[in-house]
Amino acid sequence: MSDNVKMTALRYESDRPRAKNPVKIMDLSLRDGHQSLFATRGRTEDMIPVAELMDEIGFWAIETWGGATFDTMHRFLNEDPWERLRTLKRYIKKTPFSMLLRAQNLVGYRNYADDLALAFVERAAENGMDVFRTFDALNDYRNFETVVKQIKKSGKHFQGCICYTLTEPRLGGEVYNLDYYVAKARALEDMGADSICVKDMAGLMAPYDAYPLIKALKAAVKAPIHLHSHFTSGMSPMTHLKAIEAGVDIIDTCMTPYAYRTSHAAVEPLVMALLGTNRDTGFDIKKLAEINEILEKQVMPKYKHLLDDSKVSIIDINVLLHQTPGGMLSNLVNQLREMDALDKIDEVYRELPRVRKDLGQIPLVTPTSQIVGVQTVNNVLHDTPEERYRMITGQVKDLCYGLYGKTAVPINPELQKKALKGYPRGEEPITCRPAEVLEPELEKAKAEIGDLAADIDDVILYAQFPVTGRKFLEWKYGRSEPPASVRPTTLEKVKKRDELVKKALAGELIEKKADNPVKTANLRTFNVFVDGEYFNVEVDPVGGPVVPAPPVQGTAPAPVAVSAPAPVTAPAASAPAAAPAQPSGDVAGTLLLAPMPGMIVKYLKSVGDTVAKGETIVILEAMKMENALTAPCDGVVKAVPFKSGDTVAKGASLCVIG
Repeated sequence: MSDNVKMTALRYESDRPRAKNPVKIMDLSLRDGHQSLFATRGRTEDMIPVAELMDEIGFWAIETWGGATFDTMHRFLNEDPWERLRTLKRYIKKTPFSMLLRAQNLVGYRNYADDLALAFVERAAENGMDVFRTFDALNDYRNFETVVKQIKKSGKHFQGCICYTLTEPRLGGEVYNLDYYVAKARALEDMGADSICVKDMAGLMAPYDAYPLIKALKAAVKAPIHLHSHFTSGMSPMTHLKAIEAGVDIIDTCMTPYAYRTSHAAVEPLVMALLGTNRDTGFDIKKLAEINEILEKQVMPKYKHLLDDSKVSIIDINVLLHQTPGGMLSNLVNQLREMDALDKIDEVYRELPRVRKDLGQIPLVTPTSQIVGVQTVNNVLHDTPEERYRMITGQVKDLCYGLYGKTAVPINPELQKKALKGYPRGEEPITCRPAEVLEPELEKAKAEIGDLAADIDDVILYAQFPVTGRKFLEWKYGRSEPPASVRPTTLEKVKKRDELVKKALAGELIEKKADNPVKTANLRTFNVFVDGEYFNVEVDPVGGPVVPAPPVQGTAPAPVAVSAPAPVTAPAASAPAAAPAQPSGDVAGTLLLAPMPGMIVKYLKSVGDTVAKGETIVILEAMKMENALTAPCDGVVKAVPFKSGDTVAKGASLCVIG
């Protein structure tokens, strides 16, 4: 910081009166910030350097946990989510911790049984959580009943959320209007909410909608009002100011390196904008600048390769059309890229509002954002002119049955009937509180995981994420070796990688010699890709031309009679699949191919089982949603080449039926 800036900052501090009604700020950098910008890949070791400094700022709370962190940490980072909470608590001692709790969904993607919900909240509180920001994707507060009971019993802060969504370009219409939000706020206060948050997941709230909304909520309830509005559309800084004028109590922001794009507005401009007013935050801009420098120079370089660099603009105005939250946007793009179908992103955006309408105009927030997003991708890739919803995910079926709660408007009856045909729980949807039809889960999970779980925290992790949770516990306790992909990197490695790319771009990757040899007729050209950068390299073999080796024959059985090129759920009309990984041995039969990359959740059939066409063979998870893949023909299962937890590519042979 320059001497002039230091002097200016000191003058501001010395002349700065204490505000009568300061705006309280919650920082989201350590949870929603990195979840929105780089797929929740932030590691605990990269939070510690700024933890104590952030504790000195005066935030109302710091969001450190919940949302996708629990899943991502154990699945992709080989970190224990409970340990992050305990570790950060040792560094951040004064500022309360906040978490995002998906009500009865906890930190997963479905409603869990009451016994598991109670245990999770109790353990979160014991491990250091203070504020439980609780939301339900459908704004169905019956899903709050169990978790709120335990939040109160643990003596913690219950923040009730209203998921903000629209069916019109601006606030109004028949469904999501001012009366709707006021009624929801009153319902939350009746439940004992210590504060009420309006959760604007996609940055849809316009400034001149924020003002009357906050005014109405302040008049209707006594609990403090908290505004959470993503930057995605570019409106949130203006929306924040109008909400502050209307009397909002708490605002969510991020530190600048973790701000903007699909994340949140930065705290520093807001601090300076309110300086000297009756809503002045009282924050020290010098301390914020110190934190930013550490994040910018020591932390963000490790994650810049995960940032979406496909767009120049930091604003996505299309969000006002498709209402897709930031985390969902990055998931959709990644999924389409893995399926070699990124060119269909515009079709996905056009289809998404139609799917949302069919599913009851549900708000787009986890897990409903994933439910709508994955089903939309399935429709774009697999539907035909004759049939829509050819591949319906398990979660859409659960939604149609009522396992997530009541939708704002009725679900399309034709879709509901199709989704529930043959549904295991029954073909008539329920109307009761969803958890009332769920069997207790905790004791079953304890029995399944056995001595691999060392304590109740391990059991809870496994109960929510059986496949990836078991794999993580095997890594944690040395039963198996973690892959290189889940290991952390260092700043030194990042610098070496950047230097390599820089040299390659400058044509300095290989030092030129004075006595360069003459190119021969054996010269061959190769395409080389380094961290997304493309290079064209010429190679001239020394000692004569290279004779290509004959193709390896062992990767595909001979003969294989493929009577159906793909299962019913993945029509042959879809994009060409990559060469499938075939089962070993000479196994003849009809192949069930993976229509998309994903992870095997479980096989419902084994080798030797007789199956009928259309019967479910395997559950494949893609984008955290489950797809039931069915037999393409009648026959007997001859080969099952994968197991639960395996990751498969699009076009992989999942089963052979003979």
